[in-house]
Amino acid sequence: MILPNYKDFPQVGRIIGLDWGLRRCGVALSDEKRDFVFERPQITIKNQNELVDAMLRLIGEEQVVGIVIGLPLHTDGTDSETTKAVREFADMLVAKADLPIIFIEENLTSATAEQEIGHKNMSKMKQKLDSVSARIILENAIAMLKRF
Repeated sequence: MILPNYKDFPQVGRIIGLDWGLRRCGVALSDEKRDFVFERPQITIKNQNELVDAMLRLIGEEQVVGIVIGLPLHTDGTDSETTKAVREFADMLVAKADLPIIFIEENLTSATAEQEIGHKNMSKMKQKLDSVSARIILENAIAMLKRF
């Protein structure tokens, strides 16, 4: 189910963070105590069904208890076309994975990730950017979860 807030999200267990993109999806995973967040290789996407299947495999392998998805909103907080696509992906995922999903606003995570990686090697940056963004998304969500 897609949760409207963080208070009903599981407080213990591994969670996965996603930075959804039309062609690539960044992935990060927490440890069970949520003290650490680890970047995983980004997933190249041919279609959304393939991405859902890849997520289901990873969720099963890692015994994930919840999913955090970055939500790209306009600066005024309204949905964009990409926001609608992210919500559609979340609906597809929740239909097949019986796990809670929460969204977290992701504005500026890519910019933060770019600064962290550096601009010296563009091909390396493109390979890592989405998963670094997913790590930042997940770290921010964990900080929010610790408030409850």
